[in-house]
Order: sequence, then structure tokens, then C-alpha cells
Amino acid sequence: MVDEIPFPPQIEKAKPLCLLGHGITDIEIHFLQIKFTAIGVYLDPEIVGHLQQWKNKSGEELAKDDDFFEALISAPGEKFLRIVVIKEIKGSQYGVQLESAVRDRLVDVDQYEEEEEEALEKVVEFFQSKYFKKDSAITFHFPATSPTAEIVFTAEGKEDSKITVENANVVKMIQKWYLGGTRGVSPTTISSLANTLATKLSK
Repeated sequence: MVDEIPFPPQIEKAKPLCLLGHGITDIEIHFLQIKFTAIGVYLDPEIVGHLQQWKNKSGEELAKDDDFFEALISAPGEKFLRIVVIKEIKGSQYGVQLESAVRDRLVDVDQYEEEEEEALEKVVEFFQSKYFKKDSAITFHFPATSPTAEIVFTAEGKEDSKITVENANVVKMIQKWYLGGTRGVSPTTISSLANTLATKLSK
């Protein structure tokens, strides 16, 4: 459970993926915490094998180590993010947040070209017409075999809608938005992931 929202401990994709991190996105306004989404990060447990150089580090150390999260994102292995809406917003608002986060990261590394702009525009358009009611979900599936992302939006009483992102640079930056260490959108998720992986790496 993340903030009273159930997250299964395991999901079946190409392989069984385990819930290794969870958290929320929130904002504090006048000392009031407003929660927007709950997040679950599902990874192939074998990913730990690619992170051995961080063996015996504490969760606290890993959470501050952006190189660790860079290695996690680059490591071969399936990744799956499940985002559940707590506070309803328009899909267009989420799309704009995603767009600016991804674009800024691409500009930083000089990878924001026409192809990236087009791929990002399609994602923004996909969210444009959606309405994120409480308990609706967005999932991002990053397969192990190709640098793509399948985004699915699920809302009660509606058919799932999905889009595939095929631009590898955009896909990487979407992962960085959620899994990017100190620059990740949800510090609670990064901290949870760091603690779980620290425990697995100490075995």
C-alpha cells in the first residue's frame, strides 16, 4: 500500500517484476501537504547484478548518488512504473509537466533535436484529452529488449489508451524524470528505491 493505494508486490511482464520502490509526488502550500500521485517502481530483480560497485553502501548514500541512478537506468532489464492519481488534474497539466521535465533534461545534454521534439509532442497530445480522476493510473513500461516506452492510461469505465514512444533519448529522460536520483520528481520514491537496493546489495 502506498498512501492507502494498493500496489501489488509483483507484476508479470516479459518476466516477473518486483516492487522495489514507492513514494508520492506532492507539494506543500502554506504548510499544507497536497498529494498528487502515488508511484510504484517495478524492476527485474536481476538488475542488482549490474550495480555491484555500490555494494555495502547505505540507502542514504545511494539516494544522494546520481551516478548510481544513472547506472540503474542504463542497466539492462525490464522496468515498469505505475503512477496512481490521488488528486485529480487534467491530463494536459500532467503532459506539460512531463514535457518540460524531459525537454530540460534533453537540452542539458544537447540532445533536443527535431526528432525528440516530435516524439515529445505526441506524448503531450496523448495526455491532452485525458482527465485524471482519483484512482486512474498511468503506467510506463520500458522493455529490456528495445529502447522504447509504452505508456498506458487506465480510468474506470473506459478502455485503456496507449502510446509507444520510440525515440530512445526521450525514453531515457522519462525514466530520469522518475528515477533520476536527486533530480527525480519524487524524493520519497528515490529514497525508498535506494533503501531497498542497498539492502539487496548488502546480501
